[in-house]
Amino acid sequence: MANPLKQLAGETAIYGLSTILARIINFLFVPIYTRILSTSSYGVVTEFLAYIAVLQVILVLGLETGCFRFANKEGTDPRSVYSNAFATVFGLNALFLATLILFIRPIASGLGYAGYENVILYVGGILMLDSLTAILFARLRQEHKALKFAIIKTAKILTETVANLYLFLVFPKHPVAFLERFVSAAPDFSYPIFAIFVSSVVCAVLLLPDFFRLTMRLDGKLLRKMLGYSIPLMISTLPGIVNDFLDRVLFRFFDTSSEAWRSSLGIYQAAIKIATIMNLFIQMFRYAAEPFFFQRAKDKGSKQLYAIVMEYFTAFCSLIFLGVILYIDVLSLILGRDFRVGIGIVPIMLMSYILLGMLFNVSMWYKLSDKTKIAIWITLAGLVVTTVINVLFMPRFSYWAAAWGHLASYVTMFVISAALGAKYYPIPYNWKRILGLLVLMLAIYGLSAALDTLFFQDALIGQPSAGPILLKLLVHTALIAVYLGICWRLLRGRYQLAIHSADPE
Repeated sequence: MANPLKQLAGETAIYGLSTILARIINFLFVPIYTRILSTSSYGVVTEFLAYIAVLQVILVLGLETGCFRFANKEGTDPRSVYSNAFATVFGLNALFLATLILFIRPIASGLGYAGYENVILYVGGILMLDSLTAILFARLRQEHKALKFAIIKTAKILTETVANLYLFLVFPKHPVAFLERFVSAAPDFSYPIFAIFVSSVVCAVLLLPDFFRLTMRLDGKLLRKMLGYSIPLMISTLPGIVNDFLDRVLFRFFDTSSEAWRSSLGIYQAAIKIATIMNLFIQMFRYAAEPFFFQRAKDKGSKQLYAIVMEYFTAFCSLIFLGVILYIDVLSLILGRDFRVGIGIVPIMLMSYILLGMLFNVSMWYKLSDKTKIAIWITLAGLVVTTVINVLFMPRFSYWAAAWGHLASYVTMFVISAALGAKYYPIPYNWKRILGLLVLMLAIYGLSAALDTLFFQDALIGQPSAGPILLKLLVHTALIAVYLGICWRLLRGRYQLAIHSADPE
């Protein structure tokens, strides 16, 4: 019997090739963004990306997950499933883009970006192209074509990279008249948005052969079932994604200094870039785990397998947490000097992302049991927590309130989802072991902080001697080795149990 954990880990790694590359390149560009762009201009980029993230959830209608559900049902033609999804998403996005073009001037003026209508148009193009390609990428995941998925994603990433490099490093010194129609001659927030738009165009072109594999025949009965399943997922995901990005929007209205909210937002986003190392792994895991969970659902020991996956997931996330925090002195150098003031929120955001990943695991119960409507109330609860914390505390604490709002919201949703899952689709999670892994992580973190206070007060960035910093990093490396040793003792034997649980007999 093939080891399911090995299959899941293998596909996670392949999907992760492109995801890791994207995050690495994002890291490489953070020094450019935070040294060439002002904190305010970088805040504008963050605001537009928040709009893209929220609107794309609406414009895909939850049909990515819906495709996985219906393509795995007996008697259903997968080609018809994906054709229905693609045609529906195309129609909705075409209507949205046409409306955006019609009202582009009042929209730009209302946001305070009059004269930058072209950026609004790029955002619309990104949304349409990425929504359509999301369905085609979902089919590649369904067919376990992880390598092809990774290659096309990588091509998209490299296109965005080349466009950014050219715009920031070459174009201002050697302007091209044709390109000046699309972006300004001096570096500003339009550069990163235009680079993403160009990469979305290239990605769509590369996926044209997969588009032509679709039958493009609509099955009204099947489409109604798909939308009945997927739209509640979209509605439930929407508060979640709004929850993730609401704070970026609220900076405009509630930041401590209303005249400098874009600067605060830029500093906040730069600090989050450090913490997204955790989000990187979660995204990799999600790409592989979602179809994996659906395809294993009918196996006799599937629930035991899901529980073990949760333990390994928690252990690895804890390792990432320690890896980032214990080497934060080095990682903080990625940011420009004006942006490092926000580095203190990184541990809070890392813990938030761990809870987000655990939430993804425990939330599979309503997808597997077709109770997706319950997810709406779970995510609404999280959205309420985020809103209340930001509205009450952002006027005084700025981005610190935003970070704590994330953590409180994810804790709320995790507790509610786990409790409901135990009632409607019980999975035998070993909460004692999972909690033990988190406590171990926090204990190592606390010990490192205590040792730093006692012995390495002078090992700070900017000190003339690198000796204390190197010694500090060696001690931190030893602490990570201690974590790995204890973690191995906690999880030994679970690997073979996973193999046994996956046996359909």
